[in-house]
Amino acid sequence: MSKVKVTQRRSRNGANPRQRDTLRSLGLRRINHTVEHEDTPQLRGMLHAVRHLVEVHD
Repeated sequence: MSKVKVTQRRSRNGANPRQRDTLRSLGLRRINHTVEHEDTPQLRGMLHAVRHLVEVHD
């Protein structure tokens, strides 16, 4: 499977608790923090939920 890099670009302050939990599940801790994950349908759903807070690089 291919890898996807995810970078948090906006603060999670003001986000609802579910979106905060999603960021935590992705492993994102702070602005400009980047993590790498396998590209799966579950990951795509998580990214869709916080798409306004993150940036995705293939």
